[in-house]
Amino acid sequence: MERGELNDLLVFAAIARERSFTRAAASLGMSPSALSHAMRGLEAKLGVRLLARTTRSVSPTQAGDRLLQSIRPAFASIEDGLAALAEWRDSPSGTVRITTFSYPAKTVLLTKLPAFLLAHPDIQVEVNIDDRLTDIVAEGFDAGIRFGDTVAKDMIAVRVGPDLRTIVVATPSYFERHAKPETPADLQAHNCIGYRLASSGGLLPWEFERDGREIKVRTSGSFVGNDGDLAAAAVRSGAGLGYLLEDDVAEDIASGRLIQVLDEWCPQFQGCYLYHPSRRQTPPALLALIGALKMKS
Repeated sequence: MERGELNDLLVFAAIARERSFTRAAASLGMSPSALSHAMRGLEAKLGVRLLARTTRSVSPTQAGDRLLQSIRPAFASIEDGLAALAEWRDSPSGTVRITTFSYPAKTVLLTKLPAFLLAHPDIQVEVNIDDRLTDIVAEGFDAGIRFGDTVAKDMIAVRVGPDLRTIVVATPSYFERHAKPETPADLQAHNCIGYRLASSGGLLPWEFERDGREIKVRTSGSFVGNDGDLAAAAVRSGAGLGYLLEDDVAEDIASGRLIQVLDEWCPQFQGCYLYHPSRRQTPPALLALIGALKMKS
């Protein structure tokens, strides 16, 4: 294989990963026009169309997806070899790409990442905040941070946050107008603030458990959003009942601004975990970040 062909395959893999010529160009330090030229040359040489392009999106064709599956292990092996060389450096270096959602971004990364970056000037960290359950291998991320029960079993997972609990709350003024629910079934008679899941488009069910009995309630109400802070604001305004993380409303409960109900129905669940693929050689930059983020016992 000629050197130019290898470079073109790297370009193709980057575009397929980013689903964008502009983002791929930024990640490779090249111009979008140079990427377009490289792709036209590669497709002409192979005699097969590898990318389906529209004015709004770029995605691999069936042939392109097959090629991507073939070359991905080879590129991963090359990355492992380069990562192994980093052990000879005085300090780890390189780029770590992470996908997560807003809660870990605020509670884990915001509290620990600034000090990590100051301590490791040769490491670049790129964070993508997205509520979708992203396939980190297919989309080229080094690691993800999600709640523990959503992490795939074939991933290496490291705890980076404590166990959590989602609880039901509302303002005193709301309960002046409505009776407090005594069981999850009573929620059907209440105005419940909903959360729209980006991954499926459905509403987040309110999950409860008591004495080994699990219940999922499909609620309804006057407001639905896909942002936790906006949902919490609606609850604090007195608009309805909210299904919120206990840590986010602890001060509101302590001050009396919010009242908690159905407490005995709200168990703890696994908190945030950083996860990454099982590989022979974990990049030193990622290892350093894991060491900084992992929860101390």
